[in-house]
Amino acid sequence: MTATWGEHLLVTHLGRKLLRLLLVVLAVTAVTFLMVHLLPGDVAYTIGGETATADDIRAIREALGLDRSMLAQYRSWLGRLVHGDLGRSYLTGEPVLQAILSRLPVTLELLVISQLLALALALPAALICAYRSGSHVDRLISTGGFATLSIPSFVMALLTIYLFSVKLRWLPATGYTPLQAGVWANLKSFVLPALSIALIEWVVLMRVLRSDLITTLQQHYILMAKAKGLPPWRILLLHALRPSAFTMLTVMGLQVGRLLGEAVIVETLFALPGMGRLLVTAIYARDHLMVQGCVLVISIGYVTVNSAVDMLYTLLDPRIRREAAVGT
Repeated sequence: MTATWGEHLLVTHLGRKLLRLLLVVLAVTAVTFLMVHLLPGDVAYTIGGETATADDIRAIREALGLDRSMLAQYRSWLGRLVHGDLGRSYLTGEPVLQAILSRLPVTLELLVISQLLALALALPAALICAYRSGSHVDRLISTGGFATLSIPSFVMALLTIYLFSVKLRWLPATGYTPLQAGVWANLKSFVLPALSIALIEWVVLMRVLRSDLITTLQQHYILMAKAKGLPPWRILLLHALRPSAFTMLTVMGLQVGRLLGEAVIVETLFALPGMGRLLVTAIYARDHLMVQGCVLVISIGYVTVNSAVDMLYTLLDPRIRREAAVGT
């Protein structure tokens, strides 16, 4: 009976999450469809070229279905979406889904590497600052973090290119090497783009984790661990870090949107063939279906990551599971 009740709660919880995901994605795609159609310009003129006549433009618009109302076009797009068809690019004729899937691994690799680098910088800095709260080291790290946080991502990208490519000549400034050509060659093409993102994002993670660590270090069980003579590194890593990481996990989920926005700039600057660069190209070309497909994938990814963070909470803290069960 208990197992059946628990399964019912789990199914209800997942059903609510899925419904919210669908509503958010639907709202995002509708707003995007409206914004893209309000942009100045017409893809028919891009396809027809400078020599196209008014009849040619009219014929192109009719062939692409652009002569219909915006609502009719959106309904048609949703109908194809149900069957897994995102349409074809107006300019190249390439299936939108195929174009996205071929570029999605590049963007995902960039986001994962940049987030790992940000965590590699944030975790030790937060532990040091929390343990030495109020010291010169704490103030120095915090001040340096705020200084890097104030630098825009495109400026940070240019600075990393100047330092590591132009001056030191350690890493390539632009270009992309696929994974099939070698792991190290592939990673070399991602180090600078990921570093330019991580040098900005690590500060937020560090400040949030530092604040929660300082609060956790005042708890009675931490004082008991100190009284037992446990070394500081053991107290910080095994007793204080886990209960202090909840807020940081939430921030990491929310950062996905910012990371995708920064990926658009970084991929363009470093000539990475990812989704960000594809989206920029589609916007400039008024390729509506390509823009819609990219936004759909990005919105699904953003909502899915934040839902996964919520579920991860329940795994890390049993108290949340009990509260959810009582609330339901």
